[in-house]
Amino acid sequence: MTNPKYAKTEKTGEDRKAVRQTVLDYIEAWYQGDPDRGAQSLHPDLAKRIVRFDKESGQETLDPMSAERLIERWGSGDGKTTPVDNQKKEITLLDLQGGMASVKLETAAWTDFMHLARINGRWVIVNILWERKK
Repeated sequence: MTNPKYAKTEKTGEDRKAVRQTVLDYIEAWYQGDPDRGAQSLHPDLAKRIVRFDKESGQETLDPMSAERLIERWGSGDGKTTPVDNQKKEITLLDLQGGMASVKLETAAWTDFMHLARINGRWVIVNILWERKK
């Protein structure tokens, strides 16, 4: 059953715009080295993960990154070294239902699959599974 308080905003597209803006804040914070802007896009309990090969065990494992660590990475300014012509930020809204959304963000160097939630009227990123491009 659809929650009636969400039905109107989905039809107007306001949620779609807000979700897109949240993802833009996330990626542009990287390219601009702006941790304050990026922090606004994240839930404090963000779970960002990548599958990595562990040479010691010979197994693939999940390597986590917290919201705090991600904000530190934005503050490092490393993303500002990306040439403007290479600052790809292709956002695809995969699904939006009620107060949750699924988004694919493609950059020149990696792809993020994200889950966002509307919490207290604001869209924030709660989960990211990402992979570097080969």
